[in-house]
Amino acid sequence: MFEGFEEFDVPTADGSVHGRRGGEGPPVLLLHGIPETHLMWHGVAPRLAEAFTVVATDLRGFGDSAAPPSAPDHAPYSMREIAREQVEVMRTLGHDRFAVVGHDRGARCAYRMALDHPEAVERLAVLDIVPTGDAYARADAEFSLGYWVWSFLAAPAPVPERLIAADPALVVNHMLDSWSDVPDAFPAELRAEYVRPFTDPESVHAICEEYRAAATLDVAHDEADRGRRKIMCPTLALWSGSGAVAQWYEPLEIWRAWCDRVEGGPVAAGHFLAEEAPDETARHLWDFLTSEA
Repeated sequence: MFEGFEEFDVPTADGSVHGRRGGEGPPVLLLHGIPETHLMWHGVAPRLAEAFTVVATDLRGFGDSAAPPSAPDHAPYSMREIAREQVEVMRTLGHDRFAVVGHDRGARCAYRMALDHPEAVERLAVLDIVPTGDAYARADAEFSLGYWVWSFLAAPAPVPERLIAADPALVVNHMLDSWSDVPDAFPAELRAEYVRPFTDPESVHAICEEYRAAATLDVAHDEADRGRRKIMCPTLALWSGSGAVAQWYEPLEIWRAWCDRVEGGPVAAGHFLAEEAPDETARHLWDFLTSEA
């Protein structure tokens, strides 16, 4: 899937981050969502590597990245802390400034990174999200049912952890199947790789802690920044043309409140843009990353 890429494990202050690196040129960091790992970029990363140094990582607690201990306030799994760790990884790899592209949870890490580390982020692309603070502020009955993972995984420990342990494959495959429009987007071997971390109790706890942090710290960080700090780098927002972001929000209108410069639009796919529509997603990213600032 990643021909010509090398795997790496970079030590960090709190553990290690696993990923792959390939290509030559300006650096681009790719961040995945749930229930995936960095492998979700298999249809996009090799294309971008024709002109860029592409780094695709597993977020803290996902895939083969470490799952450090949490804390009563869930701070180690806030997007602020996860973004800090990803910046640390990029600096270790020799990239002080870079573009970042994130999908789902990875997009939440990416926009937090752009806010907290503007010196590091040259360009930002967010796929199929609105900011966490906006999502919670506008939450309603549709949100509670459509984004069920937000409340289920944020429930007090160890309730979701033990329920997931009963049938990890059911949970992961339900996410993949119910949020996608393209039935064959996930080959069996890829599904198996996505299920694997959900069979590990430490990884599952880490993922749940991330959602607990989202409902508390991430919302607080967004609200503290609202109207006070903006994302100053060029920003691209893409979203599923058939999904919740398109149905519930005016995405560009929301992102304009956060970004100095933002462009984008819908993609003909379900939630998993990079796997359901790799050609269209790669084209949008290529045009954005190669355009003049």
